[in-house]
Amino acid sequence: MAYSPSSKLRSSSSFPYLLLSSLNFILFLLSSASFAPIFLLRNPPTTFGWALFTTSAFSLLSSLIGFYSQLTHFCFITHISLVLASLVGQALGFLALFSREGSSLRLLEPARSAREARILVKMECGALLSMFLLQLVVLVLTCTLQSCWVREYEGWEAEREETARRRSRRMARVQEESMANAAKITEVRAKELDDKMKSKYGQWIKTDFEG
Repeated sequence: MAYSPSSKLRSSSSFPYLLLSSLNFILFLLSSASFAPIFLLRNPPTTFGWALFTTSAFSLLSSLIGFYSQLTHFCFITHISLVLASLVGQALGFLALFSREGSSLRLLEPARSAREARILVKMECGALLSMFLLQLVVLVLTCTLQSCWVREYEGWEAEREETARRRSRRMARVQEESMANAAKITEVRAKELDDKMKSKYGQWIKTDFEG
């Protein structure tokens, strides 16, 4: 039974794949939860609120594509691009909310009391920091597993090519032997036919002399 390189790699390193799936799932939950403070502060959000929403949306999308990329090993570049974009947005969003809380509140224009607004901003700040750290781990683990998969795939391709070369050499050897056997058989039959012709020709000559 033939196994693909991806199935071989998963069977040999199932724990990292399980860990990556768990991290992507947690990232999906965190990204989904980070939408709530944005809309609770103001609905519809301001421009700054939509910027935070876009960052969370990128993170959510990257977790979904991460699942797909993990299963099929496609969309790796797209996944990494989304992860990097999310990391940049999360870092900028966290720094803005953490270091300039007052300015951020003015940009968000919350429709709630100052106390509730600060709590929601801190919740969003914590969500961004958690997503940032989690996505860093996802990025490192994804690149590591992709590198391992590429090496595994290259080894599998080399093994398949070597098997094909051996099969080709074996078939060529069998073909040469078959051709050699066919040539020997033809030679033997030609010799037998020649002997028969000589025998018959000799009998005719003998009969002619006797006659």
